[in-house]
Amino acid sequence: MVRSSEAPDGSARPDGSESAGQSDGRLGRYQRKRDFGATPEPAGGLTVARLGPDGAARFVVQRHRARRLHYDLRFEMGGVLASWAVPHGPTLDPAARRMAVHVEDHPVEYLDFEGVIPAGQYGAGDVIVWDIGTWAPHGTDDPVAAVAAGELHADVFGHKLRGRLVLIRRQEPQWLLLHKRDAQAVAGWDPEKHPRSVLSGRTNDEVRAAPDRIWRSGPSAGQDAADAADATGTTGAVGTTGAVGATGAVGATGAVGAVGTTGAVGTADPAAPPPGDDELRALDELGAGGVWEVFGRRLRLTNLDKVLFPAGAGRPAATKRDLVRYAALIAPTVLPYLAGRALNMHRFPNGAQAPGFWHKQVPAHAPDWVTRWHPGGGTAAGGTTEHLVVDSPATLVWAANFGALEWHAWTAPVNDPRHPSYALIDLDPGTETAWEDVLVLARLHRTALAHLDVRAGIKVTGRRGIQIWVPITPGPDFDKTRDWVEQLSRAVGAVVPELVSWKWEVRERAGRARLDYTQNARNKTLVAPYSPRAAAGAPVSAPIDWDELDDPSLRPDGFTIRTLLARLTERGDPFRTVLAGGQPLPPVR
Repeated sequence: MVRSSEAPDGSARPDGSESAGQSDGRLGRYQRKRDFGATPEPAGGLTVARLGPDGAARFVVQRHRARRLHYDLRFEMGGVLASWAVPHGPTLDPAARRMAVHVEDHPVEYLDFEGVIPAGQYGAGDVIVWDIGTWAPHGTDDPVAAVAAGELHADVFGHKLRGRLVLIRRQEPQWLLLHKRDAQAVAGWDPEKHPRSVLSGRTNDEVRAAPDRIWRSGPSAGQDAADAADATGTTGAVGTTGAVGATGAVGATGAVGAVGTTGAVGTADPAAPPPGDDELRALDELGAGGVWEVFGRRLRLTNLDKVLFPAGAGRPAATKRDLVRYAALIAPTVLPYLAGRALNMHRFPNGAQAPGFWHKQVPAHAPDWVTRWHPGGGTAAGGTTEHLVVDSPATLVWAANFGALEWHAWTAPVNDPRHPSYALIDLDPGTETAWEDVLVLARLHRTALAHLDVRAGIKVTGRRGIQIWVPITPGPDFDKTRDWVEQLSRAVGAVVPELVSWKWEVRERAGRARLDYTQNARNKTLVAPYSPRAAAGAPVSAPIDWDELDDPSLRPDGFTIRTLLARLTERGDPFRTVLAGGQPLPPVR
């Protein structure tokens, strides 16, 4: 029997009784080494559905600064993560030979773990998800047996690592790790030159600097009931790798929120090209319905000739085919704003001319590859048990075909639903508020934000208002964010008190605008950038440049699903500023 010893992170290596190939007992050593009342690491035992397309197995590499820096390479197999500690990290360089220390199996929930293991706890130190993706064994259909035999060939499909990795046992627990000389190999490639997390965009130093934001793959026992109630959404409600970038904005995208996900949360591919002429022609030729092959998926579309947006204000009506086409073409642009977040669908199956309703639960007939988020701690009666997460372009097209005319993503990512990525400023016009008055309020906010040296994105709502999104550094909860927005908005409102009401009830506002800071609340949403609005002519909630506030031709509903794409080609995406990283909220003075 192989004796256990100590790996670079201070963890025990598995002895022969817990080697790859056994299931329930494989987590015993992992669990005995940890105090799960103190460490944020997952205990294991949760049901976590497969994440990759078509049920592909997953892998993760975590950069772990414990007593010594090392990288933990983990492959999903046999219901656990078979794990190796690699002191110098995996590489794409085929000439490099890395020592890899076979350590104890970890629970599958560890795939998304990122944060700080507190001092005094086993493996204390900061951890980031350096890379994540799917993998497939090469030369065998039984990777567990391959590990037991001492040689594993793995084709990996990550954000940083691609191609074939080979692990060869020398003398347990010492293994050799190398990258094959294949099309993905890169001579001299150094993992230390790529230090950021593919989930949060943060470095180890940035994670270490925020010890109050220890990531958990499940809520603490004391939070179960509150989290479950909040997660049901009774109020109406991710270098951009994995649709996260370095944004505290999509900031903590990607980790399994409370219990788990089915689908690749936070691994959206914003670089995926939109459908080409041949694919669009195929959509036009479908007739009233049929199967459309797009983004590598076969989507069954229905009622394509149904009018979903009536004509109005000199604009033609738009059909479901028009909506589906728009969703497919805009998907690569909008995906970074949706990935890793629960999406509330505002559905109008009979078109904007008929009443709509909110739809949060993923229907049973949704494709298996659609990402689902399962909130933790149980679910209140009648509440949502599976939230949709749009982490692929095809998912957005599916939602459009499902009658989702409007897309409202949560302000906080599913992995950390108590901490928003944005501070939201909602300029909500009253019944007597003229468009010019809305512009006055927006310009005043522009001045205030410039005075505070705060970066923000601005967009028209597609209805009558304007919304401003401020990307924030991870940390503040909704109460702190709401307080900051209230202070800012009250300072602006004091300049033009005749335009603003602070009354909650619409009928008490005397027709004046409300600067609605209360949108900064858990599970509340604002319409996503580039989302259509359920109104005549198919208007869009369109991001604008700040100087467009001075353009006399600007209108809140001036862009439609027919005109927006040409504008995007000409001007680019001005809202990308909110994906450029979070920022602390300064005192309002």
